[in-house]
Amino acid sequence: MLAADPLTPGGEKKDKAKSPPPQTQSRAVSLARSCTNSYSSCLKQRAMVKAKTWILKQHFEGFPKDHDFELKLEQLPEPKDGEVLVEAVFLSVDPYMRPFSCVRMHPGDVMIGTQVAKVIRSKNPAFPEGSHVVGRCGWRTHTVSDGTGFIRILSDWPQDVPLSLALGGIGMPGLTALYGLEEVLAIKPGETLLVNAAAGAVGSVVGQIAKLKGCKVVGSAGSDAKVAYLKELGFDYAFNYKTVPSLEEALKQASPEGYECYFENVGGHFSSVALSQMKQFGRIAVCGGISLYNDKEPQTGPYPHLPMIFKELRMEGFLVGRWEHKNEESLRRLLTWLQEGKLKCREHVTVGFENMPAAFMGMLQGENIGKAIVKV
Repeated sequence: MLAADPLTPGGEKKDKAKSPPPQTQSRAVSLARSCTNSYSSCLKQRAMVKAKTWILKQHFEGFPKDHDFELKLEQLPEPKDGEVLVEAVFLSVDPYMRPFSCVRMHPGDVMIGTQVAKVIRSKNPAFPEGSHVVGRCGWRTHTVSDGTGFIRILSDWPQDVPLSLALGGIGMPGLTALYGLEEVLAIKPGETLLVNAAAGAVGSVVGQIAKLKGCKVVGSAGSDAKVAYLKELGFDYAFNYKTVPSLEEALKQASPEGYECYFENVGGHFSSVALSQMKQFGRIAVCGGISLYNDKEPQTGPYPHLPMIFKELRMEGFLVGRWEHKNEESLRRLLTWLQEGKLKCREHVTVGFENMPAAFMGMLQGENIGKAIVKV
């Protein structure tokens, strides 16, 4: 029953409500559509995240230069089912990026690299919103991905341990050090280990793990400050290869009896001299060759054939991915050592995504002590 019309005496039934005039109806429909379109537009705007990306503008010729990189904006879509949107928190700059860019990248590609990122939108239950991952997203602030290659930060990651260490001592560099020592060199207590680039992300962990395993450790670095850092870490002997009168004499003085194991990060002249100091049946793990990365022309000689033959040395190159199936267990070992105070991790932090190229070039020039990272 209709309510009484206050303007109708006696509360007589009023006529059925009339339809609004066509113009009014049309305007109402138009407003409804406008609201719907506005809501859709809002959703679309929410989805429209712009990622900053650093592009390899052209292949490096010699040492990288500012004009080899270009900063671009990329509009990202809303994640589909099974996808996530992540936002970079820390990005890694590493020596391997220099040679890899020559063989695995083309001009116009986003610079390769790993980052710690926060999941800010998720349609993938494996990566809930608010969780953190390590991913090979490259030099970009935001990424939409189905999660392939993403690694969730350990669920029991301690709150007092910086997440950035997942790019350093409790990440790829730490794993590289561990696998190089255990899987390639198979170091034993009482042996003497030589490691160069020893104050870097990998070398500093190499020396500490070798000490944990009862080895004598000799480290080479490129500044007096780095040498002091190696001594803080417990290296038995450390020297500045740039200031010693003779590299050969420095190696002999550090270990007159020679070396059973050599963890190679530098290459070139250092490698040639170090091979002559190896003991019979010595083992060499070839992790890197940073002295060679920026050469326009490949270095030539001297060649290691005779020392390799007469000392019966074993030299093996390796990539950390070979032991990927062991990563979770190995990361927990590294984290335990860190919490027990047996492993120390130092970081060289550059602030600002816009400074990625500068951080990368600085790392290649040896400006960092410990792991070089960029905080967004």
